[in-house]
This record gives sequence, structure tokens and C-alpha cells, in this order.
Amino acid sequence: MTLEKFSDIYYRAATRKGSNSALEQRLSYPKPTEDLLKIPDDRWLAMFSQKIFQSGMNWQVVRNKWPGFEEVFWGFDIEKMCLIPPEMWEKKATNPAIIRHLGKVMTIPHNAQMIQHASRDRGSFSQFIADWPSADIIGLWAYLKKQGNRLGGNTGPYSLRLMGKDTFILSGDVEAYLRAHNIIDGGRDTSKSLQAAQDAFNFWHAESGRPFCQISQIIAFSVGDNSN
Repeated sequence: MTLEKFSDIYYRAATRKGSNSALEQRLSYPKPTEDLLKIPDDRWLAMFSQKIFQSGMNWQVVRNKWPGFEEVFWGFDIEKMCLIPPEMWEKKATNPAIIRHLGKVMTIPHNAQMIQHASRDRGSFSQFIADWPSADIIGLWAYLKKQGNRLGGNTGPYSLRLMGKDTFILSGDVEAYLRAHNIIDGGRDTSKSLQAAQDAFNFWHAESGRPFCQISQIIAFSVGDNSN
């Protein structure tokens, strides 16, 4: 399989956005490692939880409620989240200050335990995340899906992106591009498709020197209904 040159993808995206500078202004940047390492464990749990609650809901509704979540769940303190008994979780799930959804609330202690375990091995969850190579970011996605709760699909990857970890995203536009160019077929989340996507992004990363997050954004801007 011959992959399209990234310079051609970039040219198409820049043309659709009006200019190189207009495209560049839309691109995000991963956090430098030193900044990523400063993120405390509770912020990872808060981000995972927010993205889980936003799944299938209006994102702004969740954002508007988020101060209530921070208060009800004590700032997502990992130790406290791991010590709360089951009956208290059920009570918290009925608190009107949050979005009352017991299934999603119960992801909080599960994901707190995942973060706690990784932190014990590496010193902090941020260290664990920072050490994971973006050239195998699908391996980190798989870890979050297996060890966490409701962090599969794009929930885990979007959480990582927002926290500053360099990752590509298999958005609808990116998936459509990969399928149109016969890079993936079958299920998007199969091991075969994910590895094919990772291999392609690794190729474009080596070719362009750009972070993975920008590569996926540029691909998305080069196709689909986002030409303005």
C-alpha cells in the first residue's frame, strides 16, 4: 500500500481553509513533557469522568454542571474515591448537583483505582502517560479501555488529547479518509484496523515531523464538511 504524501494532504487542507496560516491557527499542540508531568492524578480522573458523562449528552450541559461534580466528588481526590463504600456512591448518584446517572457515577471509583495502580508503579499517573510512546498510542488506548471503565471508543483518546498527551483521534472525518484510501477496512476498533492506522500515522509523523494530534487534525481538515 502506498500512502499519500503528507505534503499533499497538508496542501489540500490549507486550500480548504484558505491559507497555510489559517490552517496553522486551527492546530493544537501537545504539552511539553515537563508540563504534562505537573498534572496531578485527580485532574486525570476529573477529565476521564467529564468525557464519560459527555458521551451521548450535550457537552455544554455537562460543563455547566461540572462545579457540582467537583464539589460532590471532593475534587476527585484519588484516595477518597477509592475508599468510598458502595452505598455512598449510590447516594451521591442521586445528588441534584450532578447529572444523576448511576452507571456513569460508578466509573469514578473504577477509574480511580486504575489511576492509583499506575501511580504506584510510576510515581504518578502523569509519569505513566508521559512514558507511553505516541508511536504506540493505540496501546495506551487499549490499556485505558481494558483497565478503566467506559474509556473505550474515542472517550480515552479525547481525554488524552485534552490533557496534552500527543495522540491522533479516529474522528468521523479521519476514519472516512483512512477507509477511502484503503488503510483500514472492517471494524474501526479491531486490532487490525487500529494497527494499520497507527502504522500510517507513524509514517506521516516521520515524514512531516509534526505531532500526531496535528496530523489527524490536518487529515480531518482535508476532507469532509469542514472547508470553512
